Amino acid sequence: MEMTLRWYGSQYDTVTLEQIRQIPGVKGVITTLYYKQPGELWTREEIRALKDEVAAAGMHIAGIESVNVSDAIKTGSEGRDHDIENYIKTLENLGKEDIHLVCYNFMPVFDWTRTELARKREDGSTVLAYTQAAVDSLNPEKMFDSIAGDMNGTVMPGWEPERMARVKELFETYKDIDNEKLFENLVYFLKAIMPVCNEYDIKMAIHPDDPAWSVFGLPRIIINKENILRLMNAVDDVHNGVTFCSGSYGTNLNNNLPEMIRSLKGRIHFAHVRNLKFNSPDDFEEAAHLSSDGTFDMYEIIKALYDIGFDGPIRPDHGRMIWGEVAMPGYGLYDRALGAAYINGLWEAVEKASERGI
Repeated sequence: MEMTLRWYGSQYDTVTLEQIRQIPGVKGVITTLYYKQPGELWTREEIRALKDEVAAAGMHIAGIESVNVSDAIKTGSEGRDHDIENYIKTLENLGKEDIHLVCYNFMPVFDWTRTELARKREDGSTVLAYTQAAVDSLNPEKMFDSIAGDMNGTVMPGWEPERMARVKELFETYKDIDNEKLFENLVYFLKAIMPVCNEYDIKMAIHPDDPAWSVFGLPRIIINKENILRLMNAVDDVHNGVTFCSGSYGTNLNNNLPEMIRSLKGRIHFAHVRNLKFNSPDDFEEAAHLSSDGTFDMYEIIKALYDIGFDGPIRPDHGRMIWGEVAMPGYGLYDRALGAAYINGLWEAVEKASERGI
């Protein structure tokens, strides 16, 4: 595996490339052209400029997260084929710049949902958190307003103000889209882009829905082992793969994370590793990556990835805000650096135990 860190670009991220480079074992970043809207073409010149900036700091781009999928593609509405053509051209440009991994999601309206961005824990750190009761009491049009004050002046992925201003319109767009229709549109999209993915060896790695159940009645399809295996079979191409996010799949305690990993051998192209602490099945908060700080057995998750021969990029996911840091919630430097070191340590332990037959 290759340890990486997510980086949003020098204009948007509070963490610098120079800081990331000092995290032991981190040589690559997972990044994006954050200003690009879904459906827009990424030019080769823009991609090269981003690549050169990362290289100048002594690192490389290990993958893109995300080339966002437009609502026209997700709903199968007018403009879908135009946006798919732009997506294909973008993938071609990425391939020509020697970038071969794209993480994306297929979630309607909200890319992810949390009801708190700064829940205070006993140790004084603050974390992202979710309670179903809070969602049930909210008008979805007011969802952004309920968390906007805790964004620390940043623009969070999937919660861009211009997008949130259109929430009512977006709900209307998806009113006739159920799980089956959304799945059909996803398969249509993947079949359309597989030829360029095969030509340039670009691995598409779909991110699971977060949380792994319907929110505000919206369809959710990438939520469990059954559904993700169905997608892998529907487009049976190695370039159609998975971002295995332990935190997103793990929101549903019925998901056996190590078992899911083993069922996806050869199709996991990217991994997000984080821990959650559950106060009840529908009330959870982000924890430190350490197993004992949350609900998941992080050793078993890493061991499962090692056992299937996973050799792609991996990154610590949402971190706590600690030591007085002010940053994009979940994406500060300090706790993610601790997470990277912890995951590296787990991987080394699993690797050496395997080599020594322990």
